[in-house]
Amino acid sequence: MTNWVPDLTGSGPLYQRLADAIEADIDRGVIGAGAKLPPQRDLAYDIGATVGTVGRAYQLLRERGLVSGEVGRGTYVLGENIGVTKPEEADTSVEGTRYADAPKDKLRFDSTAAPDIGQGAIVADVLSRAAQDHPHEISSYTRDFPDRWYEAGARWLSRNAFRPAADTIVPTLGTHAAVMAAIAALTTPGDYVAFEHLTYSQISRSAGLIGRRTALVASDDEGLDPADFERVCAQKHPKMIFLMPTAQNPTLVTLSSARREAIARVAREYNVVLIEDDLYGHLTDDPTPLLAEFAPERTIIAGGLSKSVAAGLRGGWLSCPPAYRHRIRVAHKMMTGGMPFLLAEVNARLVLSGQASEIRERSIAEISARMAMVRESLTGFSFKSHDKVPFVWLTLPDPWLSGTFKNACLEHGVLIDDEDEFKAGRSERVFHGVRFGVSQPKRREDIAGGVGVIRRLLDEGRAGYDSFS
Repeated sequence: MTNWVPDLTGSGPLYQRLADAIEADIDRGVIGAGAKLPPQRDLAYDIGATVGTVGRAYQLLRERGLVSGEVGRGTYVLGENIGVTKPEEADTSVEGTRYADAPKDKLRFDSTAAPDIGQGAIVADVLSRAAQDHPHEISSYTRDFPDRWYEAGARWLSRNAFRPAADTIVPTLGTHAAVMAAIAALTTPGDYVAFEHLTYSQISRSAGLIGRRTALVASDDEGLDPADFERVCAQKHPKMIFLMPTAQNPTLVTLSSARREAIARVAREYNVVLIEDDLYGHLTDDPTPLLAEFAPERTIIAGGLSKSVAAGLRGGWLSCPPAYRHRIRVAHKMMTGGMPFLLAEVNARLVLSGQASEIRERSIAEISARMAMVRESLTGFSFKSHDKVPFVWLTLPDPWLSGTFKNACLEHGVLIDDEDEFKAGRSERVFHGVRFGVSQPKRREDIAGGVGVIRRLLDEGRAGYDSFS
């Protein structure tokens, strides 16, 4: 390309304006399919920017599927016959390793939703009364949120010394939606969001769908490493980091106060927003101060009802610094279509009446009984568990590989998750672990049978698994 200079008029970050200008010229045919974009250094000189700014714009174009690039070869515009991914060949990496439609004849050890302890009858009663009390609101879109929805969120997210004010709360369609609304509101396409190598990876995959990039931070047996977090901040400048400080999924590690304080210090120094997912932490009685207590000015804490009350209610809330609240609420509406009145009202009534807390206590009692069965059955093997959290992180003995063990369990009628399901990005680390949950099967007898399958496979080793059967 010669004599081409992009039109950078408009507002917003320079790298984003540059990417938008190149995309516009591609759409108009000014830059044709197969054309090579200017070298980053040359374009940076032409527009008076840094090489890093141009590189960020090119990366954003790659994420939009407009260009491809290789080190030493250059960046080229894609077209109909130049590397464009056809619909039937679409990338499925965002799906993870779970079945889109789980086989119906298998034990579901790949879910950690709240156990069925009869809460359906309670929910049915609350649902009926809410529908009778608010027929007009149910027939329309939800424009105004009543104060009780905020109060319910403040009450549900409170734990230890953390007591959020009602004016910091955003009601959401579950914890996942809460986190994604925060990411969408407070970052822009091309920004980095930091994650541990192993975590609830559906957040990183979802963030990738809206153009955010993943930066991986190392962890050890005590959780996320603050020193590596600082290294990543210095090198990649993430805008956010997603964390599960208490009963981390899938490793069950709980960060110490010292680590939380160190993470808060690094985040403050590099101006990183902290997202604290307390979904599993809320099941525990762990007394460690929440991350939000160490850095209240930059921490967003999210939680909901899925693991302790009922996943089908899609009940969630987040608490954030007041300056973020409106942006996140708008982003949540744009991302989800908005809060349905009936669900939000039922969730608030369950919390404010105390029924949600009662269901949670009964769920925890059922989880604890099932975890006792697991610990007895897996005696002699290396695994991590918590009495009140409905999953186990099992370290596989040699020569088992994570994916192979998952397939072996499947052939014996049990669905579990391999470690790849929890990798937030392309990681060279191998953990030789699997996660299985114990909350979804309806009967304790099913738990005993499923854990028995896992125990037999561990005892027999690879020699007992025929992948060709």
